[in-house]
Amino acid sequence: MKPPSVTSRKAHLDTLAISLLLGCCLFWGLQQVMIKATIAEIPPMFQASLRLVGATALLWLWCWWRGIPLFSRDGSWRAGLIAGALFGAEFACIYLGLQYTAASRLTVFLYTSPFWVALLVPLWVTSERLRGVQWVGLLCAFVAVGFALREGFSGGPASTARGDLLGLVAGMLWGLTTVVIRASGLTRISAEKLLFYQLAVSALAFPVLSMALGEVWVWHFSPFAITSLLLQTVIGAFASYLAWMWMLGHYPATKISVFVFFTPLFALLFGALWLHESVTPGLLAALATVAAGIVLVNRRPRVVG
Repeated sequence: MKPPSVTSRKAHLDTLAISLLLGCCLFWGLQQVMIKATIAEIPPMFQASLRLVGATALLWLWCWWRGIPLFSRDGSWRAGLIAGALFGAEFACIYLGLQYTAASRLTVFLYTSPFWVALLVPLWVTSERLRGVQWVGLLCAFVAVGFALREGFSGGPASTARGDLLGLVAGMLWGLTTVVIRASGLTRISAEKLLFYQLAVSALAFPVLSMALGEVWVWHFSPFAITSLLLQTVIGAFASYLAWMWMLGHYPATKISVFVFFTPLFALLFGALWLHESVTPGLLAALATVAAGIVLVNRRPRVVG
């Protein structure tokens, strides 16, 4: 994937972008459930370490095969390391937080990231300022997520404040990562190199963090754990994040970020299928409200004249 030129950037989402975003959100909703289920067998930081090291190796092989330079001097290393540190801190919060709170509850806090993007990106990228109707769409999407998960909050098992706080911090870090990428000009480099910064920094840091936390590295995995790790690595940390980095370079960050509100709803749906929980009319209403919010955020401005 080549870095986008000025003319290749698009002001609105097209069919390709919407399809990629929905596919990513669908998998990310499933991924939270898989991580939570796998923690019982593989400690969180060790699990994340295996995933990140594997994804870094896959990305390096991809770049080698396609002839994409990863170590050329282009002045991006400072911003790249900052983005990598934020990315790693985000996932540390996610994996640690899933020890203390439900996956669906952590996910709703995690996906507050579009608010940070919408608030901060326009400070540096004036073309991405939201208009009044777009703020209404963003608010609709957020309210719908909270509405859909209200039953889990009120009737599910008690969650600790520690896990909730870690989820909220992870959402902030994700938003800040997007802000750094857009504001620093990292979108000018290839999507592969942009993702490599984030995966490589995290892959180096997480094994050290795992050992510092005293986690036991057990190498005998069940078929479920192996499948979970493969999916997290190949689809999650490699393919879906590469697609996300590419979209950040080609489409407005504020508009693609609002799609992440679909992920908590997909997580709730997968929880219902996996855990045989009922899908309520409230969930269906929330899905419709999220869709309406996304339409508002992506509404084209009226051309006068």
